[in-house]
This record gives sequence, C-alpha cells and structure tokens, in this order.
Amino acid sequence: MATGGYRNGVQKPPNLRTSSSFKSKLPSSNARRSTPASLAAADSGCSFIAKIRLNLERFGLLLRILGGKMLLGCHVEEGRVRVAVRLRPQNAEELVADADFADCVELQPELKRLKLRKNNWDSDTYEFDEVLTEFASQKRVYEVVAKPVVESVLDGYNGTVMAYGQTGTGKTYTLGRLGDEDTSARLENFEKCPNSEVWFMQLYMETIQDLLNPANDNISIVEDQKTGDVSLPGATILEIRDQQSFVELLRLGEAHRIAANTKLNTESSRSHALLMVHVKRSVPGRDDEYPLETQNRSSLVGNLRPPMLRKGKLIVVDLAGSERIHKSGSEGHMLEEAKSINLSLSALGKCINALAENSSHVPVRDSKLTRLLKDSFGGTSRTSLVVTIGPSPRHRAETASTILFGQRAMKVENMLKIKEEFDYKSLSKRLEIEIDKLIAENERQQKVYENEIERIRLEAQKRVAEAERNYVEVLEEEKMKCQMDYMESIKKLEEKWTVNQQKHAMNGEVHIGAVNEEVAELKTMLQNETRLRKAAEEEIQKLKTQLLKFSKMELAGGSTDDLSLPEVLEEESRQKKKLEEEVRVLRSQLAQLSIEANQARSYPDSGNSGNPLVGLDCFTPLNHLRSREGSNGERASITNLHEQVGLQKILSLLESEDANVRIHAVKVVANLAAEEANQEKIVEAGGLTSLLMLLRRYEDETIRRIAAGAIANLAMNESNQELIMAQGGICLLAMTAADAEDPQTLRMVAGAIANLCGNDKLQTRLRSEGGIKALLGMVRCRHPDVLSQVARGIANFAKCESRASSQGTREGRSLLIEDGALPWIVQNANNEASLIRRHVELALCHLAQHEVNAKDMISGGALWELVRISRDCSREDIRALARRTLASSSTFQAEMRRLRIEV
Repeated sequence: MATGGYRNGVQKPPNLRTSSSFKSKLPSSNARRSTPASLAAADSGCSFIAKIRLNLERFGLLLRILGGKMLLGCHVEEGRVRVAVRLRPQNAEELVADADFADCVELQPELKRLKLRKNNWDSDTYEFDEVLTEFASQKRVYEVVAKPVVESVLDGYNGTVMAYGQTGTGKTYTLGRLGDEDTSARLENFEKCPNSEVWFMQLYMETIQDLLNPANDNISIVEDQKTGDVSLPGATILEIRDQQSFVELLRLGEAHRIAANTKLNTESSRSHALLMVHVKRSVPGRDDEYPLETQNRSSLVGNLRPPMLRKGKLIVVDLAGSERIHKSGSEGHMLEEAKSINLSLSALGKCINALAENSSHVPVRDSKLTRLLKDSFGGTSRTSLVVTIGPSPRHRAETASTILFGQRAMKVENMLKIKEEFDYKSLSKRLEIEIDKLIAENERQQKVYENEIERIRLEAQKRVAEAERNYVEVLEEEKMKCQMDYMESIKKLEEKWTVNQQKHAMNGEVHIGAVNEEVAELKTMLQNETRLRKAAEEEIQKLKTQLLKFSKMELAGGSTDDLSLPEVLEEESRQKKKLEEEVRVLRSQLAQLSIEANQARSYPDSGNSGNPLVGLDCFTPLNHLRSREGSNGERASITNLHEQVGLQKILSLLESEDANVRIHAVKVVANLAAEEANQEKIVEAGGLTSLLMLLRRYEDETIRRIAAGAIANLAMNESNQELIMAQGGICLLAMTAADAEDPQTLRMVAGAIANLCGNDKLQTRLRSEGGIKALLGMVRCRHPDVLSQVARGIANFAKCESRASSQGTREGRSLLIEDGALPWIVQNANNEASLIRRHVELALCHLAQHEVNAKDMISGGALWELVRISRDCSREDIRALARRTLASSSTFQAEMRRLRIEV
C-alpha cells in the first residue's frame, strides 16, 4: 500500500509495531535468562570441576527434554476475513462518455456503507469493514488494509493481502508500485528478522512461473498429507539482506510480469501475481509455555530456557482483473488468457461461496489459484481483501459482481494460529561457547587472582599516601599565593583610588571654575544687549512721535521735504530685528552652558569630568553613559543653534584662533554628527576635513577628544568610512591613540576605528596604516569602556575576515593573529564585563571558522575557550555558532579527540 511504485508489485510495510489484537494471550516473561556463568556463580561452595559438571548435567537434561515428545500448545483465535472497498476516480474516457449520467455508486465512508444504484430512485446498500473513496491516499489504504496483517506476520501468524476487481479498476495501483519515498519505511522491520526469505511468482494460464528466474516456468505444487500445507519446492528462494536488495528483487520480478493492452486497460495484467515472504523471529521463552513435567524439574534446569522461534508467512496477491470479452476486445491469444483468468476467478468465487455457506465440500482443487490460497480463506491466515470498483454506470453489472464477492468473503471465518517452536540449536551453540569461556576464564583467574589483588592493594595504598602529601603541599602553596595576590590587589586598588580621587577633584574644580567664568561673561554680555535693546526701543518710540508730528504737519499743508522719514524708520526696524536675533543666539548659548555647569556640579566624579562636551556622549556609539532626557534637551539646543547660525559659519569657527571658540564649535559639530540626517550635510560642507585637521594640528586633549567622537559618529556611515581612509584618517586616529592618555579620548578613538573595522573593503589598508596596532595599543588604558570598543573592533574585523574567507576572496592566516591579537583575545574571552566578553567570544568564533587559523588557536589556548563558549555562553546564538565551528573543523576535531573533549 504505497503512494507510488512498480507494476503489480508490493510496497514494503511501514515501521511496524506489535499489535495488541494479534498478540498471544500468554503473558510475556521479563525475567533475565541465566547464563552458564551465572549458574556456576550461584554454587559458590562447589569446586570449579563440580560447577562444570553441574552445567553439563543441566544441558544434557535440557536436550533430553527437548528431544522427547514434548508438545507446545498453539494459541488459536477466530478471525474473519476483513474486506475493504475502494472506488477508482473517473478516467478521461469516462469523463466524456458518462458526462450525462450519474455514477452508479454512492459511498458513505463515515458509515462504512456503499449504495449501488439500480435506477434513479432505487439502490442497494452494502456494509464493509472499510469504505475508501476515490480521494483516499495510499497511506490510508495501507493503514486500514495491510498494516494489521503485516504486524500479525511479525508476531508469528500467517497473513494474506489480496486485491480483487474488474480489470482497470486499480488493483495493481492499490497494492502499490515501487516508490522510493515509501519503500524504506515499510521494509525496515523485515531487516530486524535476519532469516526472512522471499518467493515471487505468477500464475499464467494455470502454469506457475518463477518471476525471479524466468527459465523456471512450470513449478509444481506439493501438499503435505499430514498438515495440508502447500509448498512450491521448485521456486527460487532468496534471502532478504537489506532494503535495497529487497527492492531490486521486486523490480526484477515485476519486469517479468505479463501484461497487455486492452480496451479497458492499457496495461492489463494477464496473470495472477503472488509475493510470499517467510519471516522467522526468535523470542524469549516463557515459563507457562513448558509442560508440567518440565516445570516440576525446574530445580535442576533452573532458568536455562531456550528461545522460541516464531514463523510467519505473508502472501500479497495481485489478481488479474475479471473481464467481459465484448468490452475488453480480447481476441486470439489474449482471448485464451482472458478465459483462463475468468476460470480461475470463478473457481475462487465458488470456494468463497462454499466457505460463506459453511458447506461440507470446498472445491479448492478446481484451480491452482485456490490451492495456493487454501490457507488464506478458511485456513489459519489473517486475510485482508480490498475489492476495487469503478464509478461508470456502463459497468454496473461487473461492479455489482465485485461487491457481492466482497460481501461473501466477509462471511469467511479463519482460525488464526501462532506458529512457534523451540530454537534449541541456537541454545546448544550458545551454551557450548559459554562453557568454553567459563573454563578458560576460571583457569586464568585462579593463577593471577591473589597476586593481582595484593599488587593492587599495595599500589593503591602507595598512591593514596602520595596523593595526600601532594594535596597538602599544593593546598598550602595555593593558599599563600592567593593571600599574596589578594594583598597586592588591595594595595594597587587603594593607590589607584587615591590618584583617581585627586585627579577627579582637580578636573572638577578647574572645569566648574571655567564654566562659571563663561556663564558670568555671557550674563554680562546679555545684560549689555538688553540695555542696548531698551535704548533702541526708546529711540523707536521717539521716532514714532516725530512721525506723528510730521504727519499732522503734512495734513496741515506742511513741507514735503521730509518724505524720507519712512526710510529712516525702516532702517531702524531692521536694526531692531538684528539685535533681537543676536539676543536669541546669546540666550541659547547661555542655556547650553548652564546645562553643562549643572551637570558638572552634579557629577564631579564621573568619567567625563575632563570632557567639557557633556552632551556629546549621547550621540556617539557609547551613548549608554548619559540619560535620554538630558541628551534630548541638549540636542534641541544644538539644533536651534545650527538653524540660526548656519553650518558653514559653525565650520568656519573650527579654524578660529580663539581656543574657546574652537572648542564650542567642535562641540556643536560633534552633536550635529550624532544625527544621521546631518552627517551628509557635514561631509559635503567639508566638516570631515576640518575635524581631521583638528586632530592633525592641535594637541589640546579636549579638542582631540570631541573631534574623535565626531569622526566616530561619521564613521558609522559606510560611504563616510572610505572618505575617512582616503583623507588619512586612520593614521591620524592611530597617532592620537598613541599620544592620548585620557580614557574618554581613547574611547572615542577606539570607537571610530571599531566602526572602520566593519568595512570589508578596508581590511588590508586598515591594517597596513596601523589601525589594528593602534586598536591593540589602547588596551594599556584598562578602562572598561575603552576595552569594550577595542573588543568590538576586533569582532568586526574577524567577522569581515571570516566572510571573505568563506567567499574565497581571501587566503592565509588572519591579520589579527599576525599582529599579535590572539593572546589578548584569549585572555579576555571570559572577561567579567558582559559587553567585552560577548565581543571577544564572537571574535573567537569568527577566527575559528577559517581552517588555516586552527593550529595557531590551538597553540594559543583558544580551543579551550571555544569549548567553554559552546557549553557555558549565556547567549544561545553564540553557543550554537561555537558548536558549529568546532564540528566543521577537522583540526579542532582531531585535537579534541586527542584530549578526549566532548562538546
């Protein structure tokens, strides 16, 4: 029952499980069968010779019992022939010819009923075990028709699966053609039975022909006079070795099958095909399977029970279709074939009728087909029959005949029996092997047992004493070392804390003082501008009064020489607007400096105490050190200033001689660069060139820090990265990293280089211009923010290298390994800071993906870190990446096998 397949063949069964409905009712024994060694060990008080003699006596007694006339009770149960009906869908010819007629069959699968229409208002109803519509899948057909039979065969019963019906109704398709998608799943349980054998033959013109050996074309049937079993001694018998060999056997037999083209079927089977599979399976013996005399002597035999051998036989029958000569158009030799087919099917129908009516005589000898199927109907076999019918009203008579055949077959009762016997040959061989092993083992153990025990005891005492001494010594050494390291660490931390406190205090005082001076200066300027504004307003009021007077004079016929007075008033109004604009600018600057002063007072000990550009950090990649609300306020102030003053004017102030003006201007540019919408404008206006000029020209720590932060923001854009490299930006950043000591400056520089490391096109140039060396050099700072940016840059660089290697655009060792980055990566792979650790773990995984780096990583200790990451990393994606990397590298796999490491 498969979805695809071969011509008139049998598809392999699916994964089979023992069905509870077909099991023997005898309880299964779970007791462990004792081996001769365990029996001998039970008699610990006997000598070795006595043990061997006891086992031999038990073995002889068992053989005498098995050799006697001991009979096994066979489990017998009734089992009716199960019948399923399957409707074939309309073919192309029927769709045209029967377009104006209703189908002669109506299915009710949920009720397991079928209605056969007599006319438009009357029909006959039939019930079957299963009703399969034209939409039923092959899998469904297999589950309800064949699977119970196959499972019972594996339990030791005989089983038959047969298809019956008019020619062209889908019998061969129902039994299944050889389909690669289903074959392995249904044959795998036969592989578990090493003694499975297969016959494949066809009954053609009342002659049995071997499909596995076409030369053997006249096989005789032999019947056992005592048991009545039928056998074919001349048939070719082949053992099933594996799935592939079984499939090849079926294909070989199918190729020799006889078929012809008729009006009803283009590939009409002209013979009955029979596939027989004999299965032998050994099962553990049970106590209740033995006769009473054997159980009474269990004190001598003990638990030495032989295994049971169950034998099952599966027959799959693809009957040739019954046909009417005037419909099939058979003539000549095909006519003789049709007569033979109809005669054999008629003989089968007579046997079914006799069995259904409990007749005293069943004419099984009327045909070779009925003789071969003697056990399938009325015998000991579990039989499933599928009758196939078509929907066309033109073939209603044939459909009715097929349905009645199935109805009669449902009345046939079989007596199902399990066929099993003692497998005493395998038990005898096993006992002989066990006895030989026992003798050899006993002789060897008697010679060396006492000496070996004494040697092991002395060696164990010696090792325990040595281990205790070593443990005490190592424990003392580790204790002293830990104490010294602890005291040294405490001392260094105290010194560092004192220096940082002093430095923070000085930076805070200077910074706050400078900010206070700037605030006071701006307040003075604002007051002056306010006074000027008031004076201008007074002057305007005076002019308005004069205008009023002149207007009165003009109305009175005064002089017209003062017509230019409106122009004077317009000029005064423009001056007023200009003054108001300058006042707004000064107020914005005052508000910004007030915010900076307040933050400096609130956080005198923060890491940014030496950075006047407090708002800058909110717009750089390191924005996690500032609150979002404060940064939004500062950003709004800078945006207003940019809109009021203009970008060109701000950039021109970067070249001012006044240091304070330069600082304020670079702050504004840095904060503007944090917005992606402003970056393109800044670059087009020459802002990138101006920022690089500041790094090159000035040594002021504040300017370099803020300029580096602005460059880091611009470097987040891929198009800007190439411009930075083209204008020598990486060399300037490397020089700044070498000269700077302030952690915040180094953080900005490391962030800019880390962004550049993520560009695949800049790898070689970045390394040649000192970018990697500069990145590694900044680890001297040991500040966690700086180390985090360094780790991010290394991870970006390693990822680009891994991508280039996988695409085949790069060969050779990693540039990071050549520049000496591997020791630092391994050292920080388990860093306490989660952000540093995550970047370093990713870098290790990317480096390990290129096989040429494996040896350097093993010698550098990176393999252990990769194993740790694959087990203990908190991130599932990084753990999975580490496991895939280790599994894909042959070098890592070989080293892990050598070190006995399992992931």
